[in-house]
Amino acid sequence: MQVFAAIARTCFPALLGGCMLLMPATAAEEAADVATGTRLAEFLRAARSVLSNYQPLINDPSVGDKHLDGERFTTEAIAFYAKRTGHPLITADLSERDRKLIQAQIEAMREVVDEQQADINRPGIGFKGFVPAVFARLMNEKFAAKVGAEALVRVTAPEDLVRNRKSLPDAWESGVIENVFSDADRPKGDSYTEVTTVDDRPAFRMLLPEYYTESCLTCHGAPKGEIDVTGYPKEGGKAGDLGGAISIVLFK
Repeated sequence: MQVFAAIARTCFPALLGGCMLLMPATAAEEAADVATGTRLAEFLRAARSVLSNYQPLINDPSVGDKHLDGERFTTEAIAFYAKRTGHPLITADLSERDRKLIQAQIEAMREVVDEQQADINRPGIGFKGFVPAVFARLMNEKFAAKVGAEALVRVTAPEDLVRNRKSLPDAWESGVIENVFSDADRPKGDSYTEVTTVDDRPAFRMLLPEYYTESCLTCHGAPKGEIDVTGYPKEGGKAGDLGGAISIVLFK
């Protein structure tokens, strides 16, 4: 993992249209930001995995009440995070900032699932359209509404793979995807971090690559151009291809 802190006057004319003096980050600050960003991303991934596992039930037209409310969902997402990472989501040594951000994520995912209850439990209808990508976007929007002055989380992708225009990468994200993640010599899965500015505010940015798995190929695989169950043409991707990225912003 590479952490790039601007230690002098750094100019990003293509991205920001100007220069700004960024103070150097200490090693401890960098490590704390990386840990925070990783935790937010992994919890989002855990929640998406839980929703993915429930797709057969959610889309079963013969079942009405699925008994999958926001409380049950968040409990399972927290447990899945612990199983995947090997440590609990909330620990005694978490900073006040981290507790606040994680709590905002928990509340956001709970609210999204609760707001989808009418569709989730609608009998007689198969595919509901409440897929992990939709869930993640709605969850991240709620997260931004709660703590957007302190942190942002979003899922983006190479521009040619973006289905929802709200998820288009910004200039910084595009630059990392095109110039960093495309490097064949770069270890696969490594995130990229940098201290820069967002909306003229100093910020720590982190981009974590995501690759297609076999389960993704139902919608994003071959044959390219075939319309998938969501109504979009398939991208023709293969397992292991770069399919997206989780973007984290922590304002200073």
